Amino acid sequence: MDGSFSSEKKTPYQTDEENGDLEAVPGHLDEAQVFQQGLHQRHIQMIALAGTIGTGLFLSSGRAIAHAGPLGGFLAYSIMGLLVSSVVFAVGEMGALVPLAGGVIRYAEIFVDPALAFANGWNQIYSYLVSIPSEIVAAAVVIEFWTTINNAIWITVFGLLMLITALVFVRVYGELEFGFSILKIMLVIGINIMALVITCGGGPNHVSIGFRYWRDPGPFVQYLGIGGSLGRFLGFWTALNSALYSYSGIENITVAASETRNPRRSIPMAARRIFVRIILFYVLTIFMIGLVVPSDDPNLLGSSGTASESPFVIAARNAGIKVVPSIINAVVLTSAWSSGNSNMLGGSRVIYAMAAEGHAPKVFMRMNRFGIPYVAVTLLGVFMALGYMTLSSSASTVFTWLQDIVSISTLVNWGIICIVYLRFYYACKKQGIDRHKELPWAAPFQPWSTWITLVLFCLLFLTGGYETFIHGQWDTETFISSYLNVPIILCCILGTSGG
Repeated sequence: MDGSFSSEKKTPYQTDEENGDLEAVPGHLDEAQVFQQGLHQRHIQMIALAGTIGTGLFLSSGRAIAHAGPLGGFLAYSIMGLLVSSVVFAVGEMGALVPLAGGVIRYAEIFVDPALAFANGWNQIYSYLVSIPSEIVAAAVVIEFWTTINNAIWITVFGLLMLITALVFVRVYGELEFGFSILKIMLVIGINIMALVITCGGGPNHVSIGFRYWRDPGPFVQYLGIGGSLGRFLGFWTALNSALYSYSGIENITVAASETRNPRRSIPMAARRIFVRIILFYVLTIFMIGLVVPSDDPNLLGSSGTASESPFVIAARNAGIKVVPSIINAVVLTSAWSSGNSNMLGGSRVIYAMAAEGHAPKVFMRMNRFGIPYVAVTLLGVFMALGYMTLSSSASTVFTWLQDIVSISTLVNWGIICIVYLRFYYACKKQGIDRHKELPWAAPFQPWSTWITLVLFCLLFLTGGYETFIHGQWDTETFISSYLNVPIILCCILGTSGG
């Protein structure tokens, strides 16, 4: 590749002032006609604002406090938030210029190399194939809070609901996500207010907590019993992985760009607001958790998958508030459904993108009358059956192992976004393109923020299974799930390049 991607003449990539329509975009522009643009600006804004808030924040955030302490967890979420903001800025700039289905896969094809697009495409497809049944199982497990009906029934019900939503007009998905996002925003605001009231002694037990838990057990945790600064640092480093899971999917504002009206206006607006969203919904929330729950509470490391392990439920229970578990459980249920819908949308568009670039069978490009790649959706629907593995204890262990690999796939995807953006940035620079004047939107703090983000992601990737190298902590499953992606990605890249 020579770093060239512009058309024959350097045309400023402007936006029509009245409707934001595309005027000059490199790539396969006919996709805007193939897909139906059913996502409006309010859908994109709300999806960007709260679309990925889910079980990671409501349930798993307590693990960051348990592993790193209140200050360590706060720092982990803050730093990961800065890194993720850089990723969203990068993908937003490219998405505004080239609004194609599949997001970063298409950008890798255009700006870097087809081999990288092939490798990351299948990395993402695998992630979606496992993530969707994972969300279905999460929804089924949450329902156990109210009823003892066999989980197989709920896995079937939620699987069918997600499949139907994915096969109809994308506007239906947009409206559902709009409603789910409002519920999640209301819950985040409500639980943070509740945490503030508890901290100030306004709960039924009238006990003022203040910063008590920052003093005892303390602001940091000596992770794995390792003393001194090393133990505190390892706790913080481990909490970064919890934060990574909470933020996963946050970069998907461009995955359905072909179905977004006025993408040159909607995508940059969503990307610009990402930092405020992270501060309000993630960093503030983890700070409040650190105030109301002690890091040594054993319930923070629960594995029930229901509201009982939510740090806010733990805080409410300790304060004598009884109604909170059912409320949080209800919103966690809608969050799992919402995440499943988002993964169905994103996964089907990624499969379509792979087929469009010749990296998957062309049959996956077939559309129904609603402009939905129904064959791609059907493939995802078939793999929903993986959710039934959780009904067997031995199969459930395998499924959990597959889920662990998905978290690493997210990190790989973010790293590749950084690589693609840096190639894009330096290609612009080499050709004398002024990003701030000639592109629809130019991300701030570039290229330094992307370089820093890429380096830290590489460190996280290489040290993802560090616990297995500590004396007495070896675990073969953890080691494989942490590093299996390395040979797979390399084989995909080298195999495609060699072809």
